[in-house]
Amino acid sequence: MTEYDIPDTMRAISQDILGGPEVLHEIELPVPRPGPSELLIRVHATGLNPTDWKHRAYGGLSGLKPPFTLGWDVSGEVVATGYGVTIFAPGDEVFGMLPYPHGHGAAAEYVVAPARALTRKPKNFDHIQAAATPLAALTARQVLIDTANLQPGQRVLVHAAAGGVGHFAVQIAKAHGAYVIGTASTPNHDLLRELGADEVIDYRTTDVAATVTDIDVVLDPLGGDSALGSLRTLRPGGVVVSLLPVPEAAHAAAGVRAAVLLVEADHAGMTALADLAEAGRLRPTIAGVFPLAEAAKAHALGETNRTAGKLVLTVR
Repeated sequence: MTEYDIPDTMRAISQDILGGPEVLHEIELPVPRPGPSELLIRVHATGLNPTDWKHRAYGGLSGLKPPFTLGWDVSGEVVATGYGVTIFAPGDEVFGMLPYPHGHGAAAEYVVAPARALTRKPKNFDHIQAAATPLAALTARQVLIDTANLQPGQRVLVHAAAGGVGHFAVQIAKAHGAYVIGTASTPNHDLLRELGADEVIDYRTTDVAATVTDIDVVLDPLGGDSALGSLRTLRPGGVVVSLLPVPEAAHAAAGVRAAVLLVEADHAGMTALADLAEAGRLRPTIAGVFPLAEAAKAHALGETNRTAGKLVLTVR
């Protein structure tokens, strides 16, 4: 292991009980050390996602028991490498998603990560932009490319298109030659057009399932009845990919399919996203930036569900 200038302790955001944003507080923890195939990252910024407040409130998908430090998105600098790491060295600037759901811990000054969960930070991104990207953009890519096998010319419907996952999905689909329809409230329509959406629909005033047709791929972050309604928009052979469970009735729909995706840490996927970013085809919309100590304020804002894009905590 090679390391330099690493303190014994660090600041981190923790909680002793499950609950609202007010349970979050700053503590001091020992700085971890990387094991084989791992990196120690000096965190510059960490992105927030809805899964952060879900885990904070009730332990989330993994049933976490306090105390714990949340955070899966990370952008920072490699300061130490574990045995066997060959693709990074101390001083490299990297970004990526810690393994989900059990690899959390980015809301701290240092975090350990598997080397191949990360890739080099795009040269045209600062750490705030880089931290805003991984989990949401990887989710969008794994829905569109890995699961739906999106092809040029196909028609894509993105629900909640101004949200964290949605606004990346619009850009990724356009970069792969798709025709993109996004749903969002009217105040966010200009943003979606700037990101490349071909059509935008206000879901509050329009019955999307009754209006949109001939869709090849639907990205539906909501699951449940929303995903079921989206089946009505599909062409034969089309697919709805949701981030939350879909009722069993979905699988009885003739000629179409429904899938539920759980995002995975992915070096190749992160590298593809970094390439899109450096080509000017992918950029995060930043809804707000907070210092690490104000994590509770950031969580409270995120839980309003009224932000477009991503919230980020800065660590240094």
